[in-house]
Amino acid sequence: MNLQLLEVYTPMDFLDMEEIKTKFPVVAHWTFKESEERMLTRILVETNDVEQILNYLEKMPIEKNAYQVMLLPVKTFLPREEDEQKDKQKDLERASRHELYTAVEVSSYTSISYMWFIIFSSIVATVGIIKNSPAIVIGAMVIAPIIGPVTAVSFASVLGDFRLMRKSLLTSLFGIGIPILVATVFSFFFQPPAYSTEFLSRTDIQIIDVVAALAAGGAGALSFVKRNEGALVGVMVSVALLPPAVVFGMILGTGKWEEAVVPFLLLMVNVNSILLSAVIVFWVSGIKPNNWQDIQKANNSRKLSLLYISSICIVMTTAIIFIKFV
Repeated sequence: MNLQLLEVYTPMDFLDMEEIKTKFPVVAHWTFKESEERMLTRILVETNDVEQILNYLEKMPIEKNAYQVMLLPVKTFLPREEDEQKDKQKDLERASRHELYTAVEVSSYTSISYMWFIIFSSIVATVGIIKNSPAIVIGAMVIAPIIGPVTAVSFASVLGDFRLMRKSLLTSLFGIGIPILVATVFSFFFQPPAYSTEFLSRTDIQIIDVVAALAAGGAGALSFVKRNEGALVGVMVSVALLPPAVVFGMILGTGKWEEAVVPFLLLMVNVNSILLSAVIVFWVSGIKPNNWQDIQKANNSRKLSLLYISSICIVMTTAIIFIKFV
C-alpha cells in the first residue's frame, strides 16, 4: 500500500473532515492550530485516492490563495494494516494529475542544464558513431534528457493544455535539432563512417523500428504515470531519437540529400510513434482535467492528437514499405 500525505493550510473551520472521510477513503488525519486564523490539516491517503481529494479542494468556492496544499511522499507508516484484498486485482496505481502536471511542466522548459546535457550527449553520440563504439553511444543515451519534453507533449495534448504543449514542443524540437546541428558540424571535419555498424544501422529502416518506438513511448509515459522516471526508460527513448538525428545530421553535412532521406524518415517515425503510444497510455490511465469546460477541451484535443499522430505514422509506415519493397 503506497501512501501520500496531504498538508492543507486553511482558514479556521474551512475543512469539514467528517464530510471528507465520508466521501473519500482516508487512512488517518491530524489537525493542528497554526494561529488564531489558520490551521493545518494533515490527511494520509493511498496514492490512488489523492487526486479525488485534490479535485474536491479545487472545486470548493473560496477566494484565490485562501488555502495552500502540499503533497508529500510517505516511505512507511506504522502500524501497518493487514491488506484484506491482496489477491484481488487492483487498478493501475498512478500519481495524481496535479503531481504529474508539476513534474511534466518542469520538463517542458528549455533550461541551461537541459541545453548543456543535450549538447554534451550529442557530441558523445556523434563520437560513438564515428568510432563505431556501442558503449559510447549508450553512454550518450544515458546523458540525453530527451524523454521529459517529448512525453510532456503527449501529456499536454491529453489535458488540452495548449500553453504547456507549445512549451514542450519547442523544447523537444530543440532537443532533436541540437544533435542534428552538432553532427552536421562534425561532418565538416570527419567523413561519415561508412564502415561503422552504428552508422549503417540508422541508414536502414524496417517496420520493426516502429514497434520498438511504440514500446519506448509507452514505457516513457508509464514511467511518468508511476512517477518512476528511471534512467533505463530514458535510455530507451533516447535510443529511438538521438542516433537517427546524429546520422541524419552527418549525412546532411555532406550534402547527400537522397541518402539523408532514410535516417530522417526513421527519426520522424520514431518521434511520432513515441508520441502516439504516450497519448494512449495517458488516456488509458484516466488522466483528465477537473472542471467540465476543460474536460470538453481535453476530449477534443486528445481526439485530434490521436488522429493527427496516427495519420503521420500511417504515412511514414507506408513510406517504409515503399522504400523496402519498391
